Amino acid sequence: MPTENLLYPRVADDLRRQIIDGELTAGSRLPSRAQLAEQFHVSENVVRRAIDVLMAEGLIETRTGARPTVRQRPQLRRLTRSWYREQREGSPFRADIQAQGHEADWTCESKTTTASPTIAERLRIAADAPVMRSDYVFTSDGEPVMMSTSYEPLELTRGTPVMLPERGPYAGQGVRDRMSAIGQHIVTATEVVTARPATQNESAAMDVSAGTIVMVIQRTYWTDERPVETADIVVPVDRYELLYVIPVEGD
Repeated sequence: MPTENLLYPRVADDLRRQIIDGELTAGSRLPSRAQLAEQFHVSENVVRRAIDVLMAEGLIETRTGARPTVRQRPQLRRLTRSWYREQREGSPFRADIQAQGHEADWTCESKTTTASPTIAERLRIAADAPVMRSDYVFTSDGEPVMMSTSYEPLELTRGTPVMLPERGPYAGQGVRDRMSAIGQHIVTATEVVTARPATQNESAAMDVSAGTIVMVIQRTYWTDERPVETADIVVPVDRYELLYVIPVEGD
């Protein structure tokens, strides 16, 4: 007989498909564990483990004494990743959200720290070199939608008007405008996109279920000579889709 480790993913897959395809609509209750066990010809323990998977993915929610309910999924919004947006003044995030008819805002906490080996490699600086770390929570219509942790080398920004990203005359401006103000002209940006479960801190800050899958955009801005800022942007997959606009040059 197949073991539980083989059976519960199959049950979770079928229920997930029913939710995604709309057979199980938002607000509807799942059948009881006993009914699901009979339907899938498995034990109730297999059903319980399958339900735990769907809860971790944010597809269902449970209340004491009640059957699991299909969650109302947030409206999927689009995050445009395109160099042309970086050429505009101001925040690309604000431009994206306002273009979709919503109000954008964010909070930020900045502090000086030293670069970890990973961040040092991304910024091409020595390990333990001083950096400014800024932790952001971005909101749309007051609801948290994504997070970002950015790092800038203090050898470039210390003592300048842009040392603190959200204070001073360039507060709220995009990285391109801020760096241009101190003679660092960004010419390109690179991004690496991966996915993983949300951490406990991310789950709490963005009000998502523990274990929710998030995209992580590892973005780095470059001048002709060097990287000047790197960030990890964390986006829940049930709230955003990424649109990449790639210019194609003709002859």
